[in-house]
This record gives sequence, structure tokens and C-alpha cells, in this order.
Amino acid sequence: MKTVAIVAFDKFTDIDVFLPWDLFNRVKLRNKEWQVKIVGTQDQHTSVCGIKLDMHAQIEACNDADVVFFASGPGTRALIKDPAYLKRLKLDPQRQIICSMCSGSLILAALGVLDGLTATTYPTAIEELKSYGVEVENKDLVVHGNIATAAGCLAAIDLVGFVIEKLLGTEIKDDVIASVMPVGKGLECIY
Repeated sequence: MKTVAIVAFDKFTDIDVFLPWDLFNRVKLRNKEWQVKIVGTQDQHTSVCGIKLDMHAQIEACNDADVVFFASGPGTRALIKDPAYLKRLKLDPQRQIICSMCSGSLILAALGVLDGLTATTYPTAIEELKSYGVEVENKDLVVHGNIATAAGCLAAIDLVGFVIEKLLGTEIKDDVIASVMPVGKGLECIY
């Protein structure tokens, strides 16, 4: 069973949780050995737009997940200054795929995951990311082995595609991505 943990928190960006949630769950149509959870530090977190979202597990579920996917949003700024939060995460890029959307890269930097690597982030978080010594690339997706950062909400499609392809191959990735592309612009999909 492969597990994906999508990390949410108060003031997360809605699309950066819900779009990956939808895309990752489309994998189940092709592979039943796939589980997706939204995790956080409380039983419920509230998005920037005010949606209250129940968590499936606590943040420690990230420590055993095959994929850890950090969302973005203004809430990241509080988390990177919270040593107790950061200590709860024991991630290992040797055995896990660790990735982030937009300002979620700040959490990766605060955890030391981006030490010695380049990354991307949302324009409003560039200077903060640089303050961790990270060289910021002006790209929608930056990948270093099992670590990937994406910037711009719709880059979630590329980031999720990277994860699916790495774990399950090109065919399943292509089917999932094609299933959300505008008609006439994507690959033919099985759905």
C-alpha cells in the first residue's frame, strides 16, 4: 500500500489541497493499493477561503507516508517559526517523496530538506526562501531526486504527475493528468 499525506494547516490555500487531493484519488481507479490522507495538527483546519476541513490523521502520519505533500498559504509563515511543529516531522528523502506547493517550500527549508538544493516557490515567498540559503529557480517545477517543489497553483498538476510517475509509471500518470485536461488538449484517458 502506497500512502500519500497532504499536509494542511490553518490558512492553507484551498486549491493547493483540493486539486492534489482530487488528482491523487484518481489513482485509485487504476491501483487499489493507494491511500490518500489529509493531515494536520488539529482535528480540523480552516482554509484561506473559510472552508473547514476535517483531517484524516495527525501530522505524525507524514513520518511513515510514502509521499509527503505540503500545501501552501499564509499559514506557512507561522509554522516555520514553530519549533514544536517542526519537531513533529521526521522525514527521510531517502525513503519518501517530499514535495511542496508554493510557500510550502518554506516548511521544507525550515526542516532542512532543501539544504544545498535549488527550489521554486510563489513570488511572495522568494525572499523568505532565500533567507534559508536556498537558490530559487524561476520554474514551475524543480526536482532533486525524491524532493520536488512547485510554484503557481496549477503547477500542482505537474507536481502530482511527477509523484505518480515516480511511484507507478508513465501510463497511470498520463491517464490521471489527461482526465483533468480541457477536452481536445489532453491525452485520451480511460475515464
